Amino acid sequence: MARKQRFRDDEDAAIDMTPMLDIVFIMLIFFIVTTSFVKEAGIDVLKPKASNATNKPSANIFIAIKPNGDVHMDRRQVDIERVAANIERMIAEQPTDTVIIQADKEAKHGVVVKVMDAIKSAGIEKISIAAEKK
Repeated sequence: MARKQRFRDDEDAAIDMTPMLDIVFIMLIFFIVTTSFVKEAGIDVLKPKASNATNKPSANIFIAIKPNGDVHMDRRQVDIERVAANIERMIAEQPTDTVIIQADKEAKHGVVVKVMDAIKSAGIEKISIAAEKK
C-alpha cells in the first residue's frame, strides 16, 4: 500500500518545461534572422522640399551630408575618401543595390557629387537623394 502512495506523489510533482523553452528559443532565432538591419546615417538633416518627390523602396545604407560638408555613415563621421571603402564593408555585411543620400538643403553640390562618385566606385548603381514632399 505504501508503494502506490509514493508513486502517485512523484507523478504529480514534475512538469516538463523543455518543449516550451525550445519553441521560444526557435522563435527568437527566427525573429533575429528575419529582421532587416538598417545602417542609418545617424544625424538629422533639413532635406530640400520637392513637389514630385516619390516614395522609393527602402535601402539599407544611408549617407548624410551636413551643411558644412561633413559626411556621416553608420552613426559616425567619415572622410569623403573613405566612403567607398565603408560602402563595400556594409555591402559585405548585408548586400543591397540602393544607397540613399540625405543631403542637407544647404550642403554644397560638389560634396554631394563626390559622395555619389564614391558610391558608384563601390559598385552601387542605384542612388537616391532624399527629399521631403511639399
